Amino acid sequence: MTEPAGIRAEGAGPGLQDDPVEAPVLRSDLVFEGRVWNIRRDEVDYNGSTIVREYMDHTGAVAILALDDEDRVLLIKQYRHPVRAREWEIPAGLLDIDGEPPLESARRELAEEADLVARRWDVLADYTTTPGGSDEAIRIYLARDLSAAAETFDRTDEEADIEVRWADLDEVVDAVLARKVQNPSLVVGVLAAHASRARGWATLAPGDAPWPRRTRPVAES
Repeated sequence: MTEPAGIRAEGAGPGLQDDPVEAPVLRSDLVFEGRVWNIRRDEVDYNGSTIVREYMDHTGAVAILALDDEDRVLLIKQYRHPVRAREWEIPAGLLDIDGEPPLESARRELAEEADLVARRWDVLADYTTTPGGSDEAIRIYLARDLSAAAETFDRTDEEADIEVRWADLDEVVDAVLARKVQNPSLVVGVLAAHASRARGWATLAPGDAPWPRRTRPVAES
């Protein structure tokens, strides 16, 4: 088969994977400082040319696919202003506490958003939400052996009227494939869980597995 112009073929390797690259950052400016995240402009030396890219400078986040003994997924519905919708989601939260390991963030978010604790934690999936315009990275955990948390949490703003529902994993997959639910962590999480379950959960990683998230080199402004 003839390859399209500009496409470089790689030899058969150990597997399909992304390659981390640290192109030299010549200048990095904070152009907007927001309440939750910022916008940054970088000048980058890439293949001998200087390119300028603006992107959301994000803290990163965790999401939790909580699965009970009947293979039901915990879903929450809450208002998301940018898309003007009340979306079905899985519990999630920002990595905005200095020094807190991602797994501990996930435990905290599950308790705060769903009043649940889990005895078993595994890494289900890692993904970047919008790599062309944001450095946000999300790790999705699979939480099992669930029980009620010792305390419940007061919720405000969008979380004040959260709707909670348990739905069969296959039902949620059907909703994803029918394009009825579109939250990315929900979509990635349930499809990954469905595929992993079919493989006897052999794809899971330990809950405390290393997470080599991108770190931004600091350049003089």
